Amino acid sequence: MGTDAIEAGETPFDSYPSSFKVHHLMCTELRKFVDRILKIFPEIEAARPRCSLGIKALCSLNNALERAKLLLQYCNESSKLYLAITTDAIVSRCQKSKNFLEQGLCQIQSMVPVMLAVEISQIVDDLRAACFVPDKFEEEAGKVVRELLHQGATTSDSMELAEMSALQKAASRLHITSSKAILIEKRSIKKLMEKVADTDIQKKKILKYLLYLLRKYGHLIIGEQTDKTVDRNEGAFTVNNPSNVPDVTSHKEYKQHDVEADKLSGLIPPEEFKCPISLRLMYDPVVIASGQTYERFWIQKWFDDGNDTCPKSETKLAHLSLTPNTVMKDLISKWCAKYGITIQDPSLQSDVLQLLENSSTSVASFGSSIYDMRFPVDISNVSLGSLDTSYTSDGSRNKIGDGLSLKPERGSDDLRQYQNPRNASKMNLESLCRLPELDWESQYEMVEDMRNHLKRDELACMSLSSKNFIEPLIEFLSSALDMHNIKAQRAGFELLLTYVSQHRSGIRYLNEDAYSLLSSSLDSEVTKEVLDIIEVLSGNSGCWSKIAASGALVSILNILNSKITAFQERVIKILHNLSSSHDICSNLASFECIPKFVPFLEDASLARHCIVVLRNLCNNQEARASITQTPGCITSIAMLIETGTHEDQEHALAILLALCSQRVEYCQLVMDECDIFPALFDVSVNGSDKGKASAMELLRLLRDTNRDDDEQEHLQYDNVISEDANNYPKDKKSHKSLFGVKLSMFSRSSAQKKKK
Repeated sequence: MGTDAIEAGETPFDSYPSSFKVHHLMCTELRKFVDRILKIFPEIEAARPRCSLGIKALCSLNNALERAKLLLQYCNESSKLYLAITTDAIVSRCQKSKNFLEQGLCQIQSMVPVMLAVEISQIVDDLRAACFVPDKFEEEAGKVVRELLHQGATTSDSMELAEMSALQKAASRLHITSSKAILIEKRSIKKLMEKVADTDIQKKKILKYLLYLLRKYGHLIIGEQTDKTVDRNEGAFTVNNPSNVPDVTSHKEYKQHDVEADKLSGLIPPEEFKCPISLRLMYDPVVIASGQTYERFWIQKWFDDGNDTCPKSETKLAHLSLTPNTVMKDLISKWCAKYGITIQDPSLQSDVLQLLENSSTSVASFGSSIYDMRFPVDISNVSLGSLDTSYTSDGSRNKIGDGLSLKPERGSDDLRQYQNPRNASKMNLESLCRLPELDWESQYEMVEDMRNHLKRDELACMSLSSKNFIEPLIEFLSSALDMHNIKAQRAGFELLLTYVSQHRSGIRYLNEDAYSLLSSSLDSEVTKEVLDIIEVLSGNSGCWSKIAASGALVSILNILNSKITAFQERVIKILHNLSSSHDICSNLASFECIPKFVPFLEDASLARHCIVVLRNLCNNQEARASITQTPGCITSIAMLIETGTHEDQEHALAILLALCSQRVEYCQLVMDECDIFPALFDVSVNGSDKGKASAMELLRLLRDTNRDDDEQEHLQYDNVISEDANNYPKDKKSHKSLFGVKLSMFSRSSAQKKKK
């Protein structure tokens, strides 16, 4: 007996299906989105931030993908008749899957590099425009069978005629028109019955009734379809009767939303109107230091990711300022007005709560009257959820099709996680705007409540802005500083720390007043909290110039003189980040800070940060001179070549190479201050690839320096010989003395050559 490819073999979960028995248009549309997301998912996973919010967002997106896969697999393996009956439920599930995918992508979009964020944004836009419309013939088939179930239990000839007519009409529209197709449908129903729990009696009765109809009237279906041409691909067919031709109009209506959602489909905007990063019309064009114009949202994200170059020309930027391009914005506005186009603000994110409310919408068209039905198989009390299959690949129960429920899923982790906190966050945000209007004690309590709220619900940070959060908070901190209220200062800075730690992209909202406030608070009772904030900010290249401009560098360096180890550790880590800036390195060198770093080179936990600072400073001539003049500095650096990790060795070797390649005197200084050759030989054999290359280069420089010394000694020897020959007749005694010197020099030179 022949077997169907889909029914005979199990579809692997990871290789989810590409063909669907019913609802082909909807499932294909959903599958396209799943394909696109899976294609970039490894990049998303690799780029996720190491924080609870990033991991939570990634898990949310992965769960949405799993839901969509299960739904697609269900539509691939289930019974055609049963899928047709539950058409409304499948539409609801497709919509819900789409919403969860959109929600997951929106959460992760702000946590990945800008180019990946652009790709995610394009998928999100397409998801928002997607619309799931059932095929008219499949919807009609389900309606016919449901009407049959409404008629009630009778055994009259009229009932048999109704059953026969309903089955023939449904089978015709669902392509169940051959012996093979009927056999496949029977097997599918039996599989569903096996997966239904024993307690779900009513659902089993529905499936048994469908199986009963196929067994009783199946031969009549085949007889009625003798004038039709049957394709061999699982019952898909072409019909001679024009009335049974697949609904082309339905397909056109299904795709109509694409045209309505994208008015640009027939227009080609001028290239200069499009952002070079997102390749879309710009909503808020700005000019950067290179003269290029970008969408503010995308270029700001590019800078927030730590880039300091122009994305298009790849040239290093003198500054990261953004200047509004009002002329370009006016031109774009006129062009859009001419063609009736509205540009969306890319910084606006869809409301998570609204997504969840949409995703849990029940299907009223089928559920409103289901409790009043009287079916031939006595299923009048069937619950709404039971009419949709609970299905997983391993046969366990899983609410993959509970879209028929009148209530949202009570077990949904996403609903529990996001609904209530979202409402709570809105209340807090509104009240924070009114912070200056409250009395001082109430302001303090509100700041404390806000900090606790953000710690509980990290997603609340995503909706905070300069006006509703940063400005009121900075005003509160300024007042606390003027009042010398340490308790309030600590609460305010802890709230700011929570914000910048959880919402890195929101750092751009910090203005000049915020940086000045941080700088002036470094030497106070809240030094710890301020250093924690600056450490987070120093990890963002866009903040480097602002930190330096605030005058914080002097206070930061002074903390190195304190005896508080915890503060010193934070300062070294901050300087590790800041020293990546050439301008800041110039400032640090002018402060004569090199001697401050030497003691920390002997601390195993801090040496790895300190050696990076010194390496970055070596790009400055003044800093290189200071390293050579600071007692014990070269010795401590050379010690790391012997005792440090491979990374420490690479940095230490880079410093010594930077010195020795500049002046011969520095080479001699390195050899005089420490016995570096054994360590260099060891690294050249056992170090990392980069370390080996650096060690060999440094050995070459030091060897050349020794060779120059030998040549200088030979030159001195020749000069002594010439002078001795001229003076020999006059002073024999002096000649003997000089000859002894010559002999000593020759012996030493020979010994050095033998040693080499």
